[in-house]
Amino acid sequence: MTNGTALARPLRAAWVRALVTAILLGLAAFVARAAPVLLLEVQGAIGPASAAYMIRGIAKAKEAGAPLVVIRLDTPGGLDTSMRQIIQAILASPVPVAVYVSPEGARAASAGTYILYAAHIAAMAPATTLGAATPVAIGLPGVERNPPVNDKGDRPGGGEAKKDESKQGAPPMAPTDAMTAKQVHDASAFIRGLAQLRGRNAEWAERAVREAVSLTASEALRDKVIDVLARDVPDLLAQIDGRTVRVQGADVKLATRGLSVEAVLPDWRQQLLSVIANPSFALVLMMIGIYGLMFEFSSPGFGVAGVTGAICLLLALYALQMLPVNYAGLALILLGMALLAAEILTPAFGVLGVGGVIAFIAGGLLLFDRDIPGFGVPLSLIFGLAASSAAVVLLGGGMALRARRRPVVSGREEMTGAVGEVLAVDNGVAWALVHGERWKVRCPDALAPGQRVRVLALRGLTLDVCLEDSDSDPTPKGTSS
Repeated sequence: MTNGTALARPLRAAWVRALVTAILLGLAAFVARAAPVLLLEVQGAIGPASAAYMIRGIAKAKEAGAPLVVIRLDTPGGLDTSMRQIIQAILASPVPVAVYVSPEGARAASAGTYILYAAHIAAMAPATTLGAATPVAIGLPGVERNPPVNDKGDRPGGGEAKKDESKQGAPPMAPTDAMTAKQVHDASAFIRGLAQLRGRNAEWAERAVREAVSLTASEALRDKVIDVLARDVPDLLAQIDGRTVRVQGADVKLATRGLSVEAVLPDWRQQLLSVIANPSFALVLMMIGIYGLMFEFSSPGFGVAGVTGAICLLLALYALQMLPVNYAGLALILLGMALLAAEILTPAFGVLGVGGVIAFIAGGLLLFDRDIPGFGVPLSLIFGLAASSAAVVLLGGGMALRARRRPVVSGREEMTGAVGEVLAVDNGVAWALVHGERWKVRCPDALAPGQRVRVLALRGLTLDVCLEDSDSDPTPKGTSS
């Protein structure tokens, strides 16, 4: 009995060691199979393409069971509609979302500030900034364009007046325009609600909307606007490890230290959307589309111009319906192109062409609001397109004028004044060779074979002619009798 017990002990120890080893290997395999953190890269203006990209990335993180989504952000701002779509996706996400303003020198201005406030984790890299979140409405005077004046006559950002006001906690200045006031109040309430939801500095958030103030990364961390100041993504994951965030009404403890990071790239549809949703490219597409259809209708051919124009025009219309378009500007552009087309088809000594160029330039200036970051059309592009359109009009009008002045070289009209030779006269009926063709001719003088005659008129299939050395006054060449 004693020998059996002695033999069983080493056996049990071996089994225990094997079990522990298997458990450790299983844990290692589980950690190795753990879903990575998804990284979304957003650079440039916030628009329909970036909104679709971020919404898709958050949905993919949910499907893959990712522990965290990191949005690396560098934006000057963008469209309010796209911004709100992104924020709604973040608030409804079952996966925690960290917005990280990076790399150094990046910014989260305007719409980027709202997105940063909506995130479960707000982080910034050194030497980055955020703020200036005052809304700008297309076609309307905004606070940034017409800064409001307080009762002391000082403008926001005006030296000591601003410092004293911030120290005393004076209320922010109200915009003087009614529509702008409504937009500013709505935006300030929106960002204040986000700040209260995430436990961040609501007072500064409201100032960012009403006074367009900004902060550096270190100042944002000091004022509790952000949660983390991180050098890079691994540093961010290490710092937020063990933090508890509120996700869909439940507390979630983050375990992110040492996790791998997988970058999610835009798919082909989002890449195409980012290209055609560019205001400058949309304007060029619209011009190509209209000119292609004009060319096809004016001179029908193989249909290449018409098909290309129709595709470009439909793509341009799809892009314009996603962008903040001023319809008065769009109407002016269409009027300008119609006037340019009319100048080509019915030359009016440049009156229609000049009017078309002026209407096109005015429409291009009004089509998109240049104060919305990333959605203004450069002046150089507008004037370049106008100049190219004017060049097309001048070239087309000049060619039409030269063609009108050119003498007739074929057809019925060209026969008048042509010279031929009498071939035969039979029973009073004469035949002559004109332009290599045998014609029946009629002449008041007697004709004989070999005589040179000049055509006076064409009547049916008979030519009225006279002798070439006759004193008759034929109809000038190039005109019809």
